Amino acid sequence: MTYTEALDYIHSVCWTFTKPGLSRISELCEKLGNPQKSLKFIHVAGTNGKGSFCSMLDSVLRAAGYKTGLFTSPYVKVFNERMRVNGENIPDQTLAAITEAIRPIADSMEDKPTEFELITAIGFEYFKREQCDFVILEAGMGGRLDSTNIIDSSLLSVITGISLDHTAYLGDTVEKIAAEKAGIIKPGGTVLFCGNSESVEAVVENRAKEVGAAYRFADKSSLCITDSNLDGCTFDFGSYRSLRIALLGLYQPQNAANVLCAVDVLREKGVYIPDSAVREGLLAARWPARFEILSNAPLLLFDGAHNPEGIEAAVNSVKQYFGNCKICVLTGVMRDKDYRYIASKLSEIAHHAFVITPDNPRALPANEYAEVLAECGMAAIPFSTVEEAFAHAMAFAQSTNTPLICLGSLYMYCEITGLLEARN
Repeated sequence: MTYTEALDYIHSVCWTFTKPGLSRISELCEKLGNPQKSLKFIHVAGTNGKGSFCSMLDSVLRAAGYKTGLFTSPYVKVFNERMRVNGENIPDQTLAAITEAIRPIADSMEDKPTEFELITAIGFEYFKREQCDFVILEAGMGGRLDSTNIIDSSLLSVITGISLDHTAYLGDTVEKIAAEKAGIIKPGGTVLFCGNSESVEAVVENRAKEVGAAYRFADKSSLCITDSNLDGCTFDFGSYRSLRIALLGLYQPQNAANVLCAVDVLREKGVYIPDSAVREGLLAARWPARFEILSNAPLLLFDGAHNPEGIEAAVNSVKQYFGNCKICVLTGVMRDKDYRYIASKLSEIAHHAFVITPDNPRALPANEYAEVLAECGMAAIPFSTVEEAFAHAMAFAQSTNTPLICLGSLYMYCEITGLLEARN
């Protein structure tokens, strides 16, 4: 099986949210010899901040000398990003070989696995073959019935925070969503809650008590940002002084503080992580499409924010970096998001909007979104292609010396970076 054939097979599997449960992934992993049972996991769920948290913790553990596996979703540019060992994507030939080995097992199952279940099994098998010391395992959309939750135990369960997203599948209140995410908490384990909602915290803490897990709260009250600009951020936290991260966005010091709280728990469990590895790992951490600078002339940033909480964080970051100066945005959204609220938040920072239809069946048409943005006071222009919108937005930003930020959907990232590379 070639790499292309492997991807074709993975994507040909019927991916659907209407098949909840762990029976298929349990059967698939059992027939594979349960590769997940030989691994140590830090299991991470939540609405926003999972990817950045996982990336920073992975970087810290690698700096401490451990061999790490990192399982995340969705991918931004290439599928292989979803499974990494020591910061490197799974090689094409390895992905093809593991998929070829798993295919006859998956095809033989009466109740076929979903795409995400298949990907999860491939990840487990890859990390086992690589003999990873630790696997940072990001849950998919949910928690309780997420295929990653097939693991029997975790060194640490982490819930980064909860907000309204995927309400059709997880629940229409943050408390209901929290109950689903809290399903990753393992009996006798430890859970670290990193959010700031008292009602959500109560749900997570109660679940921990129900299963006999230790509950820890990521108290960020001592976080003090001493310097923040487009080159990065310096901050103090707890006993740490002058820690630095290169990741941009006001929310990243919060994510870094959560990582430091996780490091404390891991140290208590006997994992050796020196302070030097903490400093080195945090500074080295990179995570694409999260307030990432793509160009300096004109200044072009990309942020993957696509739900109300994420947009709020992006808007607050723009205010921090650019003050009262209005910027322009290149944006598109999914129809199932609260796009009216998102538009109202964008109006606080932007005077011009270049609107596209993301390449996704759930996308809101550009002309419809442009009307909503215009109602919020922006000069909003819909475009039929991302290429056309990008050309006009870059020309406008260049001629007016205005920062341009692309946000609203991660699905734009690959095309935007490709168009930028073509310009250069």
